[in-house]
Amino acid sequence: MADKKEIFADGIGQIHFAGGMVRLDLVTLQPTEEGKAPEPESHTRIIMPPQGFLSTFNSMQQLINKLIEAGVLKKNENQQ
Repeated sequence: MADKKEIFADGIGQIHFAGGMVRLDLVTLQPTEEGKAPEPESHTRIIMPPQGFLSTFNSMQQLINKLIEAGVLKKNENQQ
């Protein structure tokens, strides 16, 4: 795959379910006036079927577990 593209996002702004598909709006933080916090700006949308979303979620959960085991992340005991 010599024609790969990389997309950077600071996070996911919103997740929608419409037309039988899951839609994730990726955001980047954009500067604002001096002294104010950056604001998220949506720039790319990922659209996938529910099964693809579930598979992606499971992959992310496995990576989170590995990062916790490696000490890169700490588990938030207050979350359920």
